Amino acid sequence: MPEAQEPSAEPTLDEQIAAYQREYRDLDPQVEEVVSALGRLNRRMNVAYGRQLAELGISNAEWEVLKTLVLAGTPYRMGPSELAKRLGLTPAAMTHRIDRMAGDGLVTRDRDETNRVRVIVELTDEGRAKWLEAMRMATAFEGDLLQDLSGDERGVLGELLIRLLRRVEHAQPDAGGRLTDLEG
Repeated sequence: MPEAQEPSAEPTLDEQIAAYQREYRDLDPQVEEVVSALGRLNRRMNVAYGRQLAELGISNAEWEVLKTLVLAGTPYRMGPSELAKRLGLTPAAMTHRIDRMAGDGLVTRDRDETNRVRVIVELTDEGRAKWLEAMRMATAFEGDLLQDLSGDERGVLGELLIRLLRRVEHAQPDAGGRLTDLEG
């Protein structure tokens, strides 16, 4: 039986850019370095956040619902169709997610007293506690991530990334970005 080989390590950014340039001569190495670094950073951050959420016993999908309810403000409630729209989900997918979360005590689902046909999803104390703990963990991770940057460098980096985000959102308005969350 052949031995399983370890997956090869991801090439460094320099190796990746050199390979791309070898295959595509019109590549701008500065642009590729920025874009590739952002992509790798995003992937690694998503893995780190996913691990933190797993420690709390919630999925990224559940985190998205908790976050959306918190962003709605007190009393942290919203209709399932509005939740589905904000998260880019089908009503069926949203119903399945809400069922799971209600079963775990993270949200409640009740009829709206003013309109008995309408259902309201509301964040529970347990759901808010999970959201707060996830925020504490993320804040520590993010502080560690940016520890080598001065306050001024963080400000400049933030401004530059928001400029890039605006460009992408202008070019791809249907790509699910939420620029309004960044302005404030």
